[in-house]
Amino acid sequence: MDLRSLQYFVAVFEKRSFSAAAKTCYVAQPSISAAVAQLEQHLNTSLFNRHARGVNPTNSGDKLYPLAKQLIGQADAIKTVFTERSVKQPFYLGVTKGLGVKRMSALLKDFTSAEEQVELTLVPHTEPCDARIIIKEELKEQETHWSLWQEDYLLALPYNHILSLQDSIKLRDLDGLPFIQRTPCTEWDTLSDALTLEGISVDTRAKIQTIDYALGLVQAGLGCALVPAHPEIISKTDVVFKPIEGLRLMRETVLAYQQPSDIINTLLQLVLKHRQ
Repeated sequence: MDLRSLQYFVAVFEKRSFSAAAKTCYVAQPSISAAVAQLEQHLNTSLFNRHARGVNPTNSGDKLYPLAKQLIGQADAIKTVFTERSVKQPFYLGVTKGLGVKRMSALLKDFTSAEEQVELTLVPHTEPCDARIIIKEELKEQETHWSLWQEDYLLALPYNHILSLQDSIKLRDLDGLPFIQRTPCTEWDTLSDALTLEGISVDTRAKIQTIDYALGLVQAGLGCALVPAHPEIISKTDVVFKPIEGLRLMRETVLAYQQPSDIINTLLQLVLKHRQ
């Protein structure tokens, strides 16, 4: 007598059908029939009465069912006990905002698959952590870093804005332009300094933190916004993205850490893979 035969018996008992039990257990019906027949031979008793519409348990079948359920449950409990003995190592990863959900999810999925014994916790990049994925300007002096992504900044415009017809935007086009200022934004100061030198000022309509909210306000026609041009953003079809002439606005995303470890080495290898 083995657990698999008991599992097949329980399935037939609960479904009142060999064919339905076979579907539940994802095996061929002859395997179910053979297992039950072997069980009946081992116990020297009939467990089911067969009829055209299926089966009904005999008295022996009724007696065996709760015992079989108990044994199967105990076997599952044994597996759980030994599984729970494996204590996962905590790993705290600081992540700055606005890096792109899809590509970060792909990276972290590969990481958790490669490090099954690690319990990953994402925290804001300003909190204590084992490693950080951040903008290069957010690096601390003592951190080692590796480049992950580089991308330019573009001006996001409502699709029906008159400037959307131009191939690129000149600084003077921004004079008095309704603007959604996203903070923090590493390149906002660069743009602001360039505008000041040219005697140009924008009409700040809102200050907001997240890229998604900024793009939502652009889409609604409230104003324009400076955003990083990663694929998840520029794939949007309800907003137009244009470069600003005469300015090289870009950001570099990096993996930063202070103390190397085997876990960080795994993350580093995946970072190198995902930046290709």
